[in-house]
Amino acid sequence: MFTVGLDVHQSRSSLCILDALGKVVRQQEVKGHPGLVVEALRKFKAEAKEPFQVCFEASTGYGVLHDSLAPLAARVAVAHPGKLRLIFQCKKKNNRVDAAKLASILHLGQVPEVHVPAQEVRSWRGFIEYRRSLVDKMVAVKNQLRGLLRGLGIKALPGKGQWTKAGVEWLRAAELPTAFDRSRREILLDELESLQGRIAKANGELDEFAKGHAGVALLRTVPGVGPRTAEAFVAYVDDPHRFKSNTIGSYLGLIPREDSSGSRRRMGHVTREGPPTLRKLLTEAAWRGVREDETMKAACERLMRGDKGRKKLAVVALAHRLGRIMLAMLKSGEAYRGAAGGSAGTPAVPPAAAEIPTPPPAGTPEAAAAKDAAGSPAP
Repeated sequence: MFTVGLDVHQSRSSLCILDALGKVVRQQEVKGHPGLVVEALRKFKAEAKEPFQVCFEASTGYGVLHDSLAPLAARVAVAHPGKLRLIFQCKKKNNRVDAAKLASILHLGQVPEVHVPAQEVRSWRGFIEYRRSLVDKMVAVKNQLRGLLRGLGIKALPGKGQWTKAGVEWLRAAELPTAFDRSRREILLDELESLQGRIAKANGELDEFAKGHAGVALLRTVPGVGPRTAEAFVAYVDDPHRFKSNTIGSYLGLIPREDSSGSRRRMGHVTREGPPTLRKLLTEAAWRGVREDETMKAACERLMRGDKGRKKLAVVALAHRLGRIMLAMLKSGEAYRGAAGGSAGTPAVPPAAAEIPTPPPAGTPEAAAAKDAAGSPAP
């Protein structure tokens, strides 16, 4: 069997083909769209008349390329880019070198593979991310409106009251000193109204799609978990059986970094790997759960150890615990029942699962903890 390594880009790609003994038999540059790489491999298969396996890094559009290669190749392995960097570290890096490295690591059977969900799940994830971007834009517009009022010495209405129908009418009627300020207010309010309408439409689409997923309804029985958190968890986990209870935290990026040696044990910030949107939603759900559920409130107080300064640390730890509980629920099909030993339904997660020695996130309580836990996107 031949082994193919691909380094794929939008305008130029490289492929390296090894024979069964690991010897390079072809290196080729393909100029143009990634679809031309598929055609090049189709021609190679027709010429060689032997099966081949192929490996490439996960990047934008990796799912489509995987689906295109699957009918041609005996095996398609999609490699985790972050883990590949740990395996191959050298000063010389270009497309040809990267393709050869991928072919070699596949030939040796050492590819750190990533899960490739089905097209429908990839589209679902993409729409969840799109809705989240709309929410972020809406928050930015609200912050600009508050900043406008603050800069003019006008006190905004407290809390969410500013964004009710009455609050927006008050803002639209407020006396502003200059024409520029009034125009800025009108443009921002129009943008806010447009974003709210688009978010409402996106919510309707997601709600309709979620009706066909029993897992979403199941996860909503957890205190603090709403439709957006439940659907994001189902979409990103995809197949719950690919995780163990003690590995889901690593995927969510809610376990601490560790730099230990000998008897010294040093724990750092949470890794922030995996999907940041899901991590953020789980942290927000943990905040709500602490307010709504006595069991979660008691767990939070236990983790705080009498120190209010540890509350954000405890909430991030509870977000990890929520992830473990929700994974167990998807595997078992049981609804949430409260304390792990109570009646009917919640998968038991050991209390120690939430004992994560992470430092508290910076910033204001709820939004800051969620933002700090979310971090930046990972491959």
